[in-house]
Amino acid sequence: MIRYPPDARPSCDEPAGGQPTQNAEQRRPVIGVIGDGQPGSERERLAAQVGAELANAGVHLVCGGLGGCMAGASRGYKQANGPGICLGLLPGTSRSEANPWVDLAIPTGVNSAQGALVAMAVDAAIVLGGGGGTLSEVGLLLRDGKPVVALDGTGGAAELVGGQHLGRVSVRLARDPAEAVRMVLEALRDKHPEKALDVER
Repeated sequence: MIRYPPDARPSCDEPAGGQPTQNAEQRRPVIGVIGDGQPGSERERLAAQVGAELANAGVHLVCGGLGGCMAGASRGYKQANGPGICLGLLPGTSRSEANPWVDLAIPTGVNSAQGALVAMAVDAAIVLGGGGGTLSEVGLLLRDGKPVVALDGTGGAAELVGGQHLGRVSVRLARDPAEAVRMVLEALRDKHPEKALDVER
């Protein structure tokens, strides 16, 4: 099980100089869940488990905010009642497009380019299935040196990149949602020690 340090409470302490320090919510790691929007799939069920594991770890979740894997991850995250928030970066212009489990929906109006915004917003990501759009997100994440973990058995983009070396970087392959979350947080800790979480083995 992975837990966020217990002292990470929302705060905005203001030192003598009058400039507030970075608050705990800004220090909390931001993990993306990317995949297809097909509702009712096995991938959506697995995404819900990933979301719950991320909530229990105490990180923030970012996704595309719509259905399928995005809805599954959001639902699992909210039902686990973790301390972070679920942010949905929507491709369209209306907040009403968001699935009901998103805490904060941001309409971007950029349509298919929305995946690039998700890749920019996160520290690392977990991939379930997905097509060409998901592949492009993975490419952007890897270009920027962000850890990516693919969930085995979900097909699509996850199957294409999971366990593969792409240039000088690799995409880790996880057997189940709990391992996916553990792997992504370990990779983030190794790359960015300032974002380290407590990892119980």
